[in-house]
Amino acid sequence: MSVTAASRPRRIRRTVLGTLCVAAVLTLPACGPLGQDGKNPKTTGKTTGKDGEEKKAAPFADLSGPEIAEKASKATRGASSLTLKADLQDTEEGHIVFDMALSTKGDCTGTMSMNDEGNVIITKVGKTVYMQYDEEFLRAQAKGEPKAETDAVVKMLAGRWVKTDATSPDAKDFVTFCDLDELLSAYEGGSVARKGPLGTVNNQPTIALTETDGKDSYTMHVATEGEPYLLKVVSTGTDPGTMIFSDFNKPVPAKVPADKDILDLDNLNG
Repeated sequence: MSVTAASRPRRIRRTVLGTLCVAAVLTLPACGPLGQDGKNPKTTGKTTGKDGEEKKAAPFADLSGPEIAEKASKATRGASSLTLKADLQDTEEGHIVFDMALSTKGDCTGTMSMNDEGNVIITKVGKTVYMQYDEEFLRAQAKGEPKAETDAVVKMLAGRWVKTDATSPDAKDFVTFCDLDELLSAYEGGSVARKGPLGTVNNQPTIALTETDGKDSYTMHVATEGEPYLLKVVSTGTDPGTMIFSDFNKPVPAKVPADKDILDLDNLNG
């Protein structure tokens, strides 16, 4: 194998890891619903009507939009793990879709695709990142390269598990993405959210919060029953997209691939 062909996996790896980092923070910082937590009132309560009968109050009736956003921030950041599904349109990277389960321990597992051209499975266990690319993904990432080199990379990598040390420079961005604490720290800051209508996300009752930033707008859907988790973020404008949060505090099914034929990218030359 030539040095050029051997270096190809490294270029693809950098592209994938960098893209995941971009995708992870594409919408979150703009929403900005974080701040210092105060008291923790119940999401719903009771009021007394003119006839003296007790009536169930509207969810978060005694809280403002920013206060609800603050509660959602605290609850979501307090989760030990969650699943994040995103469908994003980035002005530089294009269409990015990913479905990742991740934890505060740093483990994660899931899939991602770019511009609807193939998929890559990604799993991080401890200090090692494992990836498996399909042929379509590899060929899409190698556009513009000599056909012979692309064919060689596809033959070497397609459908095969590869691994890299999570502490390597190439894996730096991805490791950050797999750190749930780091991901959710993007919510630190103030909020000017307005309270919106009630609704549901995956059959869970929610209240919508809306924010605007120039031509961009964001709608955050917060659970009104149980913990006030952030369940969904929808952005429109420059970089539109949707992010859905679920499976709070559930174990992340990240495991070392059972396949014995795992290629160690850190041992490749180039």
